[in-house]
Amino acid sequence: MSLSFLDRFRPQRPAQPAVVFDGLAQVRGYWEGLRQGDVLPARAAIDPRGLTGVLDRVFLAERIGRGLVQVRIAGSGLADFAGMDVRGLPLSCLFAAESRTQLAVTIERVFSEPAVAEVDLGSDRAAGAGLVARLLLLPLADEGATKLILGAISFAPGPTAPCKLQIRSWRDERLPRVPTPTFATETPPVVQPIRRMGHLSLVHVSE
Repeated sequence: MSLSFLDRFRPQRPAQPAVVFDGLAQVRGYWEGLRQGDVLPARAAIDPRGLTGVLDRVFLAERIGRGLVQVRIAGSGLADFAGMDVRGLPLSCLFAAESRTQLAVTIERVFSEPAVAEVDLGSDRAAGAGLVARLLLLPLADEGATKLILGAISFAPGPTAPCKLQIRSWRDERLPRVPTPTFATETPPVVQPIRRMGHLSLVHVSE
């Protein structure tokens, strides 16, 4: 008898239940509701009342460089995790050094494609443990030279020990580009060469 056959009679460990990250679907749904076709929502359209119940997980970040964003507004969830007010700080300060490159790539795709991104996060102090959080990044319409992201981060139930976030996996969904409007230009009439007939000159104009 093979060991694989005997293994069938040994008690198996129960499968670990999937971690539920509350609030992200609500934030995504609210953002989708603000879109007008393929047009991204404007910053001015965001009403905190539409995010009741998940405001502690929501933040607004501004692009300050390629793949870099600075947190402008943040819910209490980020502050509680970081142990300080994160407004004015780069989002990357919450991440382990080895994850910052992938974070920058993901952020840049959100702006440039544009795209929606989800990032699964673990702890840098427990590499083999389960996920501790999930990050959602949603692009907003540009405000002149200002580029903004509406973000949300949901932490797994239970206390989270102090740590830096480590990217475990990521997904992005490319959004349709809004076509740039083109304006028809009026073609000027073509003036034909002058034909001379005796003392008269005839000019033909093609409309």
